[in-house]
Order: sequence, then C-alpha cells, then structure tokens
Amino acid sequence: MNQIVHIFPYLVAGWVFLCGLYGIATSRHLVHTVISLAVVQTSTYVLLLNIGFRTGGAAPVFADISPGITTVDPIVQALMLTDVVVEATVMALLLAMVVKAYEKAGTLSPDDLRLMRG
Repeated sequence: MNQIVHIFPYLVAGWVFLCGLYGIATSRHLVHTVISLAVVQTSTYVLLLNIGFRTGGAAPVFADISPGITTVDPIVQALMLTDVVVEATVMALLLAMVVKAYEKAGTLSPDDLRLMRG
C-alpha cells in the first residue's frame, strides 16, 4: 500500500499529460488546442512537486534549521517557478498567433487554415 502512495503522483502526472495530449490530437479549434497544450504543461507541475517532496521535510530556508533536518529540494522549486513563467510566455505567444490566424483566415478551424497562402 505504501508503494502505491509513492507512485500515485506519477500516475496523476501521466494521466493529466495523456488528457492534454488527447485534447491536442482531437481538437477542431485552435483555442482548444492551446488550452490542451496548457494541460500538457501542467502535468509537469505535478511531476516536479512529486520529485521535490520529502516526507517531513521543512522549507529550504537554512538560516534557522539545524544540520541534519530533512528539507525539500529548493532546485525543484526553482524549476517549477521557471516552468510557470515559460508556460505563461508560450500561452501568450500561441494565443497571439491564434488571433493573427483568425484575422487572416476568418476561422479558427485548423482544417480551414490549410487553404491559407502567404
């Protein structure tokens, strides 16, 4: 039972990743595709949280912690913060591209965008 508890966050991250991937593969709307990509990127949050988690771990502020106390990994926290910033940037760029595609083609269907030239 204890092993299932340790593997559960990895299964959740995989499930969220597959849900987003399914959304990308079956999408018939560009905004839906962008949101599905955001779901795929969100699966990395769950994965990073699980990697950095330590049972009974304290916050990684070492000024008031005595040596030998278990702490969570501060590198993983920094990576997660970086992941949030990268995701926001990617979403803004993709949504700007969707707006431009709509201005040029008048549609948000990926199938209709194949007719665009330029």
